[in-house]
Amino acid sequence: MTREKENAAVISQEEIAHGIYSMWIKTEAANTAKPGQFISMYTNDGSKLLPRPISICEIDKENGALRVVYRVTGENTGTELFSQMKEGDTIPVIGPLGNGFPVEKAEGKRAFLIGGGIGVPPILELAKQMGCDKKQIIVGYRNEETFLETEFRQNGEVYISTEDGSAGTKGNVMDAIREKGLEADIIYACGPTPMLRAIKTYAEENGIECYISLEERMACGIGACLACVCKTKEKDHHSNVNNKRICKDGPVFLSTEVEI
Repeated sequence: MTREKENAAVISQEEIAHGIYSMWIKTEAANTAKPGQFISMYTNDGSKLLPRPISICEIDKENGALRVVYRVTGENTGTELFSQMKEGDTIPVIGPLGNGFPVEKAEGKRAFLIGGGIGVPPILELAKQMGCDKKQIIVGYRNEETFLETEFRQNGEVYISTEDGSAGTKGNVMDAIREKGLEADIIYACGPTPMLRAIKTYAEENGIECYISLEERMACGIGACLACVCKTKEKDHHSNVNNKRICKDGPVFLSTEVEI
């Protein structure tokens, strides 16, 4: 299905941690969006042609709105331009894009919902929509600036890890799982590749069904340019090689399907 670009209206924006911004936008994408999907956001700067893929943090279908939480990655970047936007401004977006998390597979199970770094935001909507038997949210941060913690605590049992030990378990999300003796029947995770690699190994060693959302720099966001491929065990019908397009076939994959 081809998505049309639309001009979304900025409802509100605030900085919720150092360099981390939360923006609500009014967009038709909210009508069909699912946890784990993303939108491609364009700047209003004509010199920056490619959009930035930003994960969906929250979905408000009733009011036709989406929340995105993103990190500013440097000066004069697309994300810095986004951070300067105010209520009433318009921003061109395409979405929702990609495949989300299979929420229904967690019914009656103990679930880990794991987010690390800027992979933390998409875990929030997942937690809100998941009707599992036991919802364990494990989120990893750099330091004590644990953005979205309040919202997470309203939606499940929360365990925090920080790289510097300033909050929760010192270390990463896997350290928190081990320290607290947590167990699960199914895992959903989003974050940097080293974290996902460790979670994939843990899941396979323990025979746990695991879904991971891969982070990759995307260009087109709709599967045409093949800039964001990952290695897979099966041949892709589009390119006839052992890869899949993260933007189109993912970003969420069953962990045993992909090599990272």
